[in-house]
Amino acid sequence: MRGIAAVPSYVVMQPTTLCNLDCVYCYLPLRAADRRMPLTVAEAVAASVNPWAASGRFSVVWHGGEPLAAGREHLAALLAPFGPAVEHHVQTNATLIDDAWCAFFAKHGIRVSVSVDGPRARNGERVTRGGRPAYDRILAGVAALRRHGLPFSALAVVSRPEPGLATELYDYFLDLGCDVLGINIEETEGVNTRTNARDAAAVTGFWAELVGAWRRDPRIHLREIEWSLRYAGAVLAGTADDLLPRQLDPIPTVSHDGSVVVLSPELAGFTDPRYGDFSSGNVLTAPLAEILAGAGRTPWVGEFLTGVEACRSSCPYFGFCGGGHAANRYFELGRFDGTETEHCRNSKIRLLEGVLEHARDHESPAA
Repeated sequence: MRGIAAVPSYVVMQPTTLCNLDCVYCYLPLRAADRRMPLTVAEAVAASVNPWAASGRFSVVWHGGEPLAAGREHLAALLAPFGPAVEHHVQTNATLIDDAWCAFFAKHGIRVSVSVDGPRARNGERVTRGGRPAYDRILAGVAALRRHGLPFSALAVVSRPEPGLATELYDYFLDLGCDVLGINIEETEGVNTRTNARDAAAVTGFWAELVGAWRRDPRIHLREIEWSLRYAGAVLAGTADDLLPRQLDPIPTVSHDGSVVVLSPELAGFTDPRYGDFSSGNVLTAPLAEILAGAGRTPWVGEFLTGVEACRSSCPYFGFCGGGHAANRYFELGRFDGTETEHCRNSKIRLLEGVLEHARDHESPAA
């Protein structure tokens, strides 16, 4: 895996910077402002995306802010330039979902992912702009999805791993009705400056416990655990080198104003005296395909690729994570060519170690 691919597997689009919630751990810098993406930006992106989608599976992920805060009329206008082969996904806090939104999702074939951190007591940091708990509104949105028979994924943030939490969360999401679950250990990122340093044994134990909960009733696709098991199986089969792509997916994030940030959506909206606004171009002045072809010449991207090579030569977990994420390096280390971060430890190293710990503790005794 070397360099950046010229064609991504998906594009992240920001229909609005606005979010109607004010979650304590949120990384977004402009979530109190309603800066909406003009139609010209969507048209420019679609001009590159539609040919890519015609050649194979391709997704557009609508991610804010809160994408639904853009409104159905505006979001429909942004969807219109994309061809029928494009798959659409939306990451939402679900508080605005009602019957009308469910009809909208069904009409446009949009796959929904809901951000929710587990039962009521685990959602204390997901609050409205007035500081009130958002949990009941989240559940009302999920109930609407279920009422309309719309499948959905879930994404949970874990701030304080502790014994028993993994089982509690997994059982909760079984009852919630999602078919895919992703777990993020809270990250120090963007405007969230809280430390993400966690006790190693607690995090490893959390992941090991989560494997056990999933194995007892594997009805949900558990993103992190299934990837870890796939990697472990490939190592045993001697095929681990085939798991990572030959080149990094550029994961272009198109901000509301058309600027394009590659590799890490979390960098969009930020500026730095050394790196500027982190963008590699703007779709209103250059085709997205052209921007991605030249993304490797963006100064901070070159520094990040140097860091990836440092990981390759120094970290035994490189084959599992592929060198980590640019935004975690920047927000934790202040630069892009560093190597290990707390995010690496929590969500890569200890994840894999937790899976292996569970395997060791539950292996069959020798005959």
